Amino acid sequence: MSRYRGPRFKKIRRLGDLPGLTRKELPVESELIKPSRSSKKSQYRIRLEEKQKLRFHYGLTERQLLKYVRIAGKAKGSTGQVLLQLLEMRLDNILFRLGMASTIPQARQLVNHRHVLVNGRIVDIPSYRCKPQDIITAKGEQKSRTLIQNSLESARRKKLPTHLTLHPLQYKGLVNQIIDRKWVGLKINELLVVEYYSRQT
Repeated sequence: MSRYRGPRFKKIRRLGDLPGLTRKELPVESELIKPSRSSKKSQYRIRLEEKQKLRFHYGLTERQLLKYVRIAGKAKGSTGQVLLQLLEMRLDNILFRLGMASTIPQARQLVNHRHVLVNGRIVDIPSYRCKPQDIITAKGEQKSRTLIQNSLESARRKKLPTHLTLHPLQYKGLVNQIIDRKWVGLKINELLVVEYYSRQT
């Protein structure tokens, strides 16, 4: 299944707030989701919606998400928590959380177009897994700095997660540590996602 490129509001109406997908907000009149004919959701549908929420927020394909679930399953600790840490530590998501990009798709584009340095080296892989003490900066060119400056200026001022530090005047971000569960930028029940995949395999 390829990456979703369709209407973003359609997904927000169905799944709820997905800050990584778009920064636009639904018009007030369309926030009320019309109840479906069968108001009771099946257990399968509840798990599916949680999985889709995770997928669309982080902009992953089905194959990528399944790969992350398998990696998390082999790691020590809670599978759901490790899964969220893996997704939150992706370079495209770190740029989004720092405010250097207004959405995760925009962050992915910045990385793909080689506007971002990690520890002084160009990284053009959005799924690059950031580690504690990584320094993320804009490339020295004026174009790269302008793109990131525009995002920093238009970003809604949110409290920065404790695992990140931003130096806006230097176009620089620092990863302090692995993210804590309470700072994850999406309201999600990760256990339902793990359950969804455990039933698929």
